[in-house]
Formats: sequence, structure tokens, C-alpha cells
Amino acid sequence: MHPSDPFFQKALKDLLEAGKITTDDSMLVICGGKTDFDNLRAAGFTNVTISNLDERMLVDDGACYHPYGWRFENAENIGVEDASYDLVLVHSGLHHLRCPLRGITEMYRIARKGVIGFEPNMNLFTKLGANLGFGQKWEHAAVFFNDLKWGGVENTDIPNFVYRFRADDIRQTANTFNPIADHRCRFWYSTRFPDRLLSVSNPLIRIPAKLGAPLFELVGSLLPSLANNIAFWVEKPKLPEDLLPWLRLVNGEVALDKDTLSALYQTDPTTK
Repeated sequence: MHPSDPFFQKALKDLLEAGKITTDDSMLVICGGKTDFDNLRAAGFTNVTISNLDERMLVDDGACYHPYGWRFENAENIGVEDASYDLVLVHSGLHHLRCPLRGITEMYRIARKGVIGFEPNMNLFTKLGANLGFGQKWEHAAVFFNDLKWGGVENTDIPNFVYRFRADDIRQTANTFNPIADHRCRFWYSTRFPDRLLSVSNPLIRIPAKLGAPLFELVGSLLPSLANNIAFWVEKPKLPEDLLPWLRLVNGEVALDKDTLSALYQTDPTTK
């Protein structure tokens, strides 16, 4: 097992300590791999299924993830029923999808408690880095380090565009997909030095990156909003207490509270 990732562990630890999740919760990992396996094992999670589009796993049904389960799944169209797992998690996988926000809605659909994600962060610093060649706009490094066969969009050999997330993207996606509550979200930030920069052929990128790595990480620690990675937790609403004021629960179904909504407006819209 490889060493665990401090950023990954920090988010899990915070959620465990807050009582939002437990290590016994059933969890589906989308776009999963060894990083997920190593970190979830290190954190003590016991009921995990890792899913991905890695055809290499079909040979032995994902035996490398034992004792966790494995499924062959497209993260934009997951073949399980709504609310099938307590938690759904993704680590550096949504940006490999053709529609990353669709991946979030699929995670949300399947989760009972909430979704956990780790993805590239969008800000002026990361945008500048991508424009200068220190960050990637198209993720060709992942394809190169996967034998030029996998690691791109939908795990093909075509490098994916790197969608970088803002916290508000995630919050708005949840509120739009299920507009019955103002979702409780939590965010973490971290700067991770991209090791691939040490393998870049261009010395004008490789050498400054190597020399500037400590400064790069210092800036991210002092100004989290400029970090290159974001982690998020989106909690599913509790009913009926989390419903928006103009909604109510009727026989277990969310319905419009007509009186409350009507009170927000004048009966005659022309009345001044």
C-alpha cells in the first residue's frame, strides 16, 4: 500500500470528527484507483466499492482492490438505483469526464448522506499557471504515464481538457439539481506540487518548476484561495427541516406550500 495523502486524509478526518460520515458507511468511489484504495484503507473504511472504466480490471474483476468491491461504471451514467450508497466519492476523476458537473449530479443521485470530491481548483493563480505551461489545459501527462493507452477522457488515449472547479460551481450544481434546499457544503484547499513537471522535456518549465516548488506550496498554504486543489462535501438535505420556506412535506413527498409562496407577492402585480 502506498503512503496516504495528507489532503485526502484531512477531509475524511474532519468529516468523521463532525459526525457527518462513519467508516462503516457504504461508499461508491467513481473514477477510482489505487489512490482511493490506499487512502480509504488507511482511514479505516470497510464497506467500499471502487468503480472505473478500466478494462484491465475486467480480467480478474478488480482483484487488486480486494477486500473492496469493484464495478465497471461510466461516472456520467452509473447503473445503480437512487440512494444506493451512503456516500459517493471521487478523487481527481470528474475532470476526466465529458461533462464534469454531470458527474456530480450522478454522485448526488446515488448518495444517501452526501458526496465527497477532490478536484483541481480554479483561480487566477492556477489559470496563469496553465497559460504559462506549468499547469495543464489538456491532461496529456496522464496518457503518457498510462502507456499512451489510457488516462484521458473517459479513460481513453485522448487527453481530456482539465476542468477546474470553483466552490460555487459545486454549490450551484447541487442547488440546481435538487432545488428543495440550500445545501450544506464544506470546502478544503491544498497546494500539491505536480510531479509530472519534473518529467517535462522543456527545461524552461522543468527547472523553474523544480526550483519554485517550495514557494508554490507556501503561497497555497498562506492563501488557500490560490491553492491548486479543492476538496468538497455536499450534504444531502434532511427532510422536512432543511426544506426551503415555500416547500413542505406531504405524505413523504415534497410539495409547494402555496400560502407561503403567495405571501411573497402582491395579489395584483400592478399594485404599487
